[in-house]
Amino acid sequence: MRCVLQLIIDKLPRSVAFRYSLALALAVSAFLLHLLLNSILGDHSPYLIFIPAVLIAGAIGGLGPGLLVTGLCLCAKFSFITTLAHITTGEVLTAISFIVIGSGTAIFGEFLAQTSERARTKTQELLNRESYLQSILDTVPDAMVVIDERGIIQSFSTAAERLFGWSAAEINGENVKLLMPSPYREGHDGYIARYLTTGERRIIGLGRTIVGQKRDGSRFPIDLSVGEAISGNRRFFIGFIRDLSQRQRDNVRLQELQSELVHISRFTALGEMASTLAHELNQPLSAIANYVKGARRLLEANTDEISSTTRTAMDRAAEQTLRAGEIVRRLRDFVAGGEADRRVENLNKLIDEAGALALVGARENGVHTRFQLRPESELVLVDRIQIQQVLFNLLRNAIEAMMKTEQRELIVTTNRRDDGMIVISVSDSGSGLSKDIASHVFQPFITTKRYGMGLGLSISRTIVEAHGGKIWVEATQGGGTTFRFTLRAVTDEEFEHAK
Repeated sequence: MRCVLQLIIDKLPRSVAFRYSLALALAVSAFLLHLLLNSILGDHSPYLIFIPAVLIAGAIGGLGPGLLVTGLCLCAKFSFITTLAHITTGEVLTAISFIVIGSGTAIFGEFLAQTSERARTKTQELLNRESYLQSILDTVPDAMVVIDERGIIQSFSTAAERLFGWSAAEINGENVKLLMPSPYREGHDGYIARYLTTGERRIIGLGRTIVGQKRDGSRFPIDLSVGEAISGNRRFFIGFIRDLSQRQRDNVRLQELQSELVHISRFTALGEMASTLAHELNQPLSAIANYVKGARRLLEANTDEISSTTRTAMDRAAEQTLRAGEIVRRLRDFVAGGEADRRVENLNKLIDEAGALALVGARENGVHTRFQLRPESELVLVDRIQIQQVLFNLLRNAIEAMMKTEQRELIVTTNRRDDGMIVISVSDSGSGLSKDIASHVFQPFITTKRYGMGLGLSISRTIVEAHGGKIWVEATQGGGTTFRFTLRAVTDEEFEHAK
């Protein structure tokens, strides 16, 4: 009875005006009913009609409305008595009993109203906390699945719905092995039973990489972390699931990028070496041709057959020497001016991809890296692989230069100049370069590394200059070295033409 009354009270408005208006309406209704039934009941039960009104007013309105109805009903009853002389002792005792009952009912109603208000406030707080917790869980990127000791799903987060393709309404109440392919599916119930029996933890609190299964049957790698919670007498297991598909794709992409960079690095190194050899061989070949021509002039004074044969041989030697020089010149021009596969690329993306490859292991070696890139998406017309080769060389050189210093800070920045060129800077906090090395650092076979070939920076210069930019080195303020190179930003007209 009290639960039903409590439910009714909770559904009614709680304003003061409503409670006192209800008390007044109850008193008037009870008085009218008393008038209607007075001829039937007489004075046998003078306050019987008023008791329900007092009970309802006290239970719903509390102390004030309950006392108000009690007083109004008492006044209404005594209104039928014309003089105080007609009041009997029995009527006084009955009135006192009614006042006691009415007051007690009002006090009980006040207690019930306060209890109801506290319960309502507590319930609202719990609902707010639940809503707050649910909103947090709905925004967590990792999927969350809660199961009981039998492996039955009790809760399925929004992220889990997106990840597995099942809705919470469909999956709740099902066994969690529905989310697993074979052989995990067949062995899952046994894993839970073994843990409940032995207490041996093989995944709880540890985490592991397994395979999940979507609703459509497709499989994907996941990182699973499981926690344990006890509520009342029930034990629950909470699983946090992270999709590793993107990570695997990123790893594959990094491996492909590394292979491409290694491949192009070999060809670039060969091209730079060929360019250097062409430059170095061109002069001796020209000298040989001149010496051959000079020797032929010396033989022109002799008219014998041997001299004639020698002159012919020397003419042919000079022709072949000039031919070799022409081949070398063409090779040099080809290496220096060969066309590359240039496309409009996002510079920030190029730097991020090159950094992901070049900075592998840098954090473990104590290198702190900062990328201060322009927030705008700068577009450049470049050969992506070649520019990433330049960035890779500069980043790796910077990391190696800091291995013998205590402070290891690597900063990569981009800035746009007024002339439309973008300056990319790679700064380290290493020991720096001496003036002698700095002035020749971009020449082939100049290196500060014990086992280096001295071609990396020479290759980088060739690539940057072929793209219409420049590369140079500066001393970093406070110690270290800063390499800078420029690339020309793509104009709107060029971007539309390149589409």
